[in-house]
Amino acid sequence: MKEIKAIITAYDKINKSTMQAALATVVRVEGSSYRRTGARMLVTDEGVWVGGISGGCLEGDALKRARLAIAKSESSLITYDTTEDDAYQIGVGLGCNGIIDVLFTPLQYQNQNNPVEVLKSCVAANRQTHILITITAMEGEWKDVKAGDVIQYNGPQSIRVFDDRQIEKELDEAIMQQIENGRSGPRQIEVNVAKKISVFIEILLPEIHLVLMGHQYDIYPLAVLTKEIGYRVTMVSNLSKVNSKLSGTVDAIFGYDQMTEIEIDRYTAIVLMSHDYNTDKRNLPKALQTDAFYVGMLGPRVRSEKILGELVEEGRPISNEDIERIYAPAGLDIGASSPEEIALSIIAEIKAAFSKREGGFLKLRHAPIHERN
Repeated sequence: MKEIKAIITAYDKINKSTMQAALATVVRVEGSSYRRTGARMLVTDEGVWVGGISGGCLEGDALKRARLAIAKSESSLITYDTTEDDAYQIGVGLGCNGIIDVLFTPLQYQNQNNPVEVLKSCVAANRQTHILITITAMEGEWKDVKAGDVIQYNGPQSIRVFDDRQIEKELDEAIMQQIENGRSGPRQIEVNVAKKISVFIEILLPEIHLVLMGHQYDIYPLAVLTKEIGYRVTMVSNLSKVNSKLSGTVDAIFGYDQMTEIEIDRYTAIVLMSHDYNTDKRNLPKALQTDAFYVGMLGPRVRSEKILGELVEEGRPISNEDIERIYAPAGLDIGASSPEEIALSIIAEIKAAFSKREGGFLKLRHAPIHERN
């Protein structure tokens, strides 16, 4: 989401009366690659770009391809193949051993299916999951769409623009499968040999929202690192004790009695870090009453176990579902000791929890890095 917001900001600053632009989007990956599907790069006709589609190895060629798409006013789908030792292949020698399809789309500013304008509408609709259909290639006659267009999926009625009931039916089924799998991916749908369409179905999730409950100095490095990654940060604290340095780092600040005013959903993580036993004990039930996916507590295990035990004794039982989302002590075991290292440990654990990963060493992982299992 951070990259998307940076692209939108750069796009809004373009002088649209004098400057043209294109968007490069990774729409298919086979094998290994540094970036995955959905990576984007905005390029202007002056050669300025924001974002990226690789670790820097493909950007030079992508810049040329994007400017060519602008000159032709036509989208193009380019395949970068790093699986063979071909001296004439862009990206050879990278060792990634993957195939990457990148779609280069010249941006027609008035087109309602302009991909950046669609992304802007998604970001504006805060805290929602969006399904985007990017048309990557087409064969046959089509009425209202063209390669490079992005259609926002809001049910079967939203894809009637394809003007073909068979395509719409199969595309709707493909979208449902991607949603069920919980991942983005390319699809090809064929009505007959004369009419087919290739699309990239993208599941665009809300940005992770981190709620920090406390006011001590160690909130600062955690908030700074979280913002650098691109997550949203809210601070909940005793308002009379909030340091001005902290207030300039987070997106919003609430008092402990304002907890119900915060928008907390399943893409939210809460960390209790007041360093006061009774304060954390009061705040834990409040955190568990929300839909937060992750609830972390600082301090040793014996401290959190004592809090949980006292809550049960006081008639506030903790369900098994709540136990599953409590992470105490918060953070991965990386040997962290300083506030900055602890912040790194906590952010890494939050990312692992949302990604349904164990947070172990990649060298011990047998499955491909980007695969869930």
